[in-house]
Amino acid sequence: EAPSPSLGKDRADTVIIGGGCVGVSLAFHLAKAGMKDVVLLEKSELTAGSTWHAAGLTTYFHPGINLKKIHSYSIKLYEKLEEMTGQAVGFHQPGSIRIASTPTRVDEFKYQMTRAGWHPTEQYLITPEKVQELFPLLNMDMVLAGLYNPGDGHIDPYSLTMALAAGARKYGAQLSYPVQVTNLNSRSDGTWEVETPLGIIQAKRIVNTAGFWAREIGKMIGLQHPLIPVHHQYLVTSTIPEVKALKTELPVIRDLEGSYYLRQERDGLLFGPYESEEKMKLQDSWVTNGVPPGFGKELFESDLNRIMEHIEAAMEMVPVLKNADIINTIAGPITYSPDILPMVGPHQGVRNYWVAIGFGYGIIHAGGIGKYLSDWILEGEPPFDLIELDPNRYGKWTTTEYTAAKARESYGFNNIVGYPKEERFAGRPTERTSGLYDLLKSKCSMGFHAGWEQPHWFYKPGDETGYKPSFRRTNWFEPVGREYKQVMEKVGVIDLSPFGKFKVKGTDSVKLLDHLFANVVPKVGSTNISHMLTPRGKVYAELTVSQLYPGEFMLVTGSGSELHDLRWIEEEVTRGGYKVEIENVTDEMGVLGVAGPYARQILQKLTSEDLRDSSFNFLQSKHLKLSDIAVTAIRISYTGELGWELYHRKEDSVALYSAIMEAGQKEGIDNFGTYALNALRLEKGFRAWGAEMNCDTNPLEAGLGCFVKLNKPADFTGKQALKQIKEKGLKRRLVYLTVETDNVDPEGNESVWHNGKVIGNTTSGCFSYSAQRSLAFAYVPTELSKIGQKLEVELLGKNYPATIIQEPLVLTEPTRIRLQRKGGSPKI
Repeated sequence: EAPSPSLGKDRADTVIIGGGCVGVSLAFHLAKAGMKDVVLLEKSELTAGSTWHAAGLTTYFHPGINLKKIHSYSIKLYEKLEEMTGQAVGFHQPGSIRIASTPTRVDEFKYQMTRAGWHPTEQYLITPEKVQELFPLLNMDMVLAGLYNPGDGHIDPYSLTMALAAGARKYGAQLSYPVQVTNLNSRSDGTWEVETPLGIIQAKRIVNTAGFWAREIGKMIGLQHPLIPVHHQYLVTSTIPEVKALKTELPVIRDLEGSYYLRQERDGLLFGPYESEEKMKLQDSWVTNGVPPGFGKELFESDLNRIMEHIEAAMEMVPVLKNADIINTIAGPITYSPDILPMVGPHQGVRNYWVAIGFGYGIIHAGGIGKYLSDWILEGEPPFDLIELDPNRYGKWTTTEYTAAKARESYGFNNIVGYPKEERFAGRPTERTSGLYDLLKSKCSMGFHAGWEQPHWFYKPGDETGYKPSFRRTNWFEPVGREYKQVMEKVGVIDLSPFGKFKVKGTDSVKLLDHLFANVVPKVGSTNISHMLTPRGKVYAELTVSQLYPGEFMLVTGSGSELHDLRWIEEEVTRGGYKVEIENVTDEMGVLGVAGPYARQILQKLTSEDLRDSSFNFLQSKHLKLSDIAVTAIRISYTGELGWELYHRKEDSVALYSAIMEAGQKEGIDNFGTYALNALRLEKGFRAWGAEMNCDTNPLEAGLGCFVKLNKPADFTGKQALKQIKEKGLKRRLVYLTVETDNVDPEGNESVWHNGKVIGNTTSGCFSYSAQRSLAFAYVPTELSKIGQKLEVELLGKNYPATIIQEPLVLTEPTRIRLQRKGGSPKI
């Protein structure tokens, strides 16, 4: 198509910056959904950058849960695209097979299969015989099993983009190129001025889909997007007689130990490796000096030495490669984010600025992300939850050095075994360490949470220390039981500093929170658990809300939700014109949790404030001094035991921790980590945001009805939708299961079976150290949600018997105290 270097308009609803497959897909979807003024600006030509040289692989497989929906939508769209637009797309669907050549890999495939059962996409664990039947050119000595996705394949990236472009134009979008964006100005009303050499366009919103130029676009408005270009190489061979002789096209294979993909390309093969983090190459100079002007459809110098071991592994696995000639070597830039996942959605701190950047796998993501973002833009909330792609998962702590270290690791680890509770160590620690990090780092196994280091579990003499991932119970299993017992029988201390913490004050603060949250606004000196809902009544966030002084609140959320929640609140403030000030104090404040039967006894030694029940109730908050250190103490604990969260200045953390530890010597005080915290919260039936509830669930099916005040006067976001949901009745419910397992425990997203069919999924799970069996939350159809219902939970390829039980397994401390006062016998 002839380029159209004209602006054509001086106003647009949405300006999309970047004409790769993702940007063009978004233009197509917005226009198709009826948005009138969609303008896409591309600085050189469509597909310049990473799209045109991509290997074009398409797969239904993804270890993430909702990213499968993105993959699935893309493939279904690509199947119909030629018919919709009249443009050929060169889509091949011979299927794909991931090869397992170690027993651990077979476990990983079983682990992935249990997450596939409740998804509509086809995926099978197949025998070596079936692998050979589908791909007869393999060396079968090395194959133990295959993970097979029948609908997979590959598409021509250039044709795909041109078909999406034709569709976008057909529905009224304007694609202008070559038109470079030279500057972006945000106006006081939240709209944008997009400057180009041809003039200025005023836009309601802008979407950055600029690929490896995305950093430059971000810099125009003061954002440092954590992105870095990686050199990715693939080779194409000349005709191979054995390939030419085949009657049907070979499926794509991914040899995970060899770390490469391989597919048929005409009568030859195309082969693309992922080198180790030591050997792979980053284009660092682009990060420091910017992308060279004029770079568009150029490639890098290829370097076969770097990928030699992968070529040898491929020759071993596919022997016909030994005699093949290489006719083409492609080495091009692919943009990586630190964790290899893209950044998709609205950006915190900048109004009406959206991103769809950092795609390591842009071709398979393009269709689904175009639809997902289009729905979100038009409807004001995401169609389903993809917090793992939230651009706000990164923050000021994400330095260029960190991004480079992680991109190296992510590329090198592209095909490593994906374990549950995975930790990756490159680039750590960031500047985001709590006041206790130096004191605790040698005593525990640390986990990474939104840039923070937080203890998962603590070592004792005789323990097998370090990070030992496994699909079964591993080195932390016994120590976590010990920490669980510590909290239940004595007292434990946990570093909760990574919590997201916001102060909200101002004349409209009560009004704002009443509108934002489904719960009532707590009184001064009180705390409650509150949920922000989307207009459709889904759970956008869960926070604790404390009114510290009249009209002054502290809001606390999970570490991974900090900027995700802050953006939502800020947007509401702007939309409603509320007179409030919001301060993000996450990095300035430390938090210690103290929990267990002796918690009061120990803290009382450090303060003159009366901590007895009669003076300091459950869900109360007070300012007090502990050992002369000022703290805001909230009587709440995610353990469900007697406990307090102590909010204080980060620089006081060591002194406060030391004073508490010293005061608790007689009572046998000790540390505990987040793994024990998880076991404690599950036994008490506490839900977790991101597991039992998120943008895919409503609070009624999640069993959060007691926190939702449908009768409060304020018309909170989601209220009307929830009333309708309640009227119609629920189709599924969250239930509480015990599972009879052996050396493996549920952890969430496993398939739940009944009468030979998958009927639901777990959301989280663990071993219950009190009941000495596994425990899980799961969503099942309402008719199968009664206490006593027998079900099965699939773990590592085997179905284990499960029973729905009355929750909670262990009563919370406040409930036990209440029962004791009434003369009942509390169950522990």
